[in-house]
Amino acid sequence: MNRIISLTLGIFLLGTAGLALAQKTLPVQAKINAIEVGNKICPISHEEIGKNGMKPFKVTYKGKIYNLCCGMCEKDFNKNPEKYSKNAG
Repeated sequence: MNRIISLTLGIFLLGTAGLALAQKTLPVQAKINAIEVGNKICPISHEEIGKNGMKPFKVTYKGKIYNLCCGMCEKDFNKNPEKYSKNAG
């Protein structure tokens, strides 16, 4: 009997944790409605987007999607998005 109660309680707690985690994914909706800025030059490195056949990295900030040239620039953008989003506009 104690095993059944423990199992039921464990399932309930996992379900509750899963619901809380699912609620934290709401910013994904903001990305769906985000507007593509369409910048052709990386606001961090000032390199041409897609140079050498590389796919652009995309980052969303305040409802807009910015193109970056690489993952390193993505890290820099996230450190100071206000500054770099102005450079891309």
